[in-house]
Amino acid sequence: MSADPHPTIALLQNHSLTMVVQQEIERAILSGEFAPGAKLNEAALALRLGVSRGPVREAFRMLDEAGLVRTEKNRGVFVRDIPIDEAIEIYELRAAMEESVGRRLAERMDPAQREEAHGLVRAMESAVQAQDAHTYHRLNLQFHDRLVEMAGNRKLTSIYRKLVKEISLFRRLNLDDARQLPASAQAHWDLLQAIDSRDPDIAGRALFDHAIQSKNRMLDMDAGRRPEPAPRP
Repeated sequence: MSADPHPTIALLQNHSLTMVVQQEIERAILSGEFAPGAKLNEAALALRLGVSRGPVREAFRMLDEAGLVRTEKNRGVFVRDIPIDEAIEIYELRAAMEESVGRRLAERMDPAQREEAHGLVRAMESAVQAQDAHTYHRLNLQFHDRLVEMAGNRKLTSIYRKLVKEISLFRRLNLDDARQLPASAQAHWDLLQAIDSRDPDIAGRALFDHAIQSKNRMLDMDAGRRPEPAPRP
């Protein structure tokens, strides 16, 4: 009969399992497998992932703290549904953070970082040529995430990533129309040119305006999705 694991090892094993469960549920949420407003079934997820209900319950708590789900007493756990007014606030906060990132990168981006950023935009152009909007969207997120990371502020990076996950719940992918992809790729070259100017004001304004333009596209698309008001009798 095998001995039980040391309490510290058992704790680490449970923590590691919870992280895996949390990451898998988060992936399903952000990929759209679980729609905003959907109820998450603890027992069904435990069965699907081949774990007990404990790690799933702990994963729910972590996802609640991350802003991806909401827990309602006596009702259960639901994927958050971001309203339009909150989405606007997230975009505006993200724009302010992007401006700070642009200013810092204009002063400190090194040649290796510059080459990496240029490589990501070249990969985005390849996705445009292949008319692969899914890959383009992934690379677009990766490009902005790396710029934030290169700015060298870990707290800002953590907050930025939380905002990006929350805005993903809004389900307003502004790059679905393949006709927008060439202009979007060029806009990212323009961002790099602003950073390469080594002028913090120019770089900060470029990244701020880029984020605000994303917000405006989101508002235009949201308005286009709303049903026309019924004619008055």
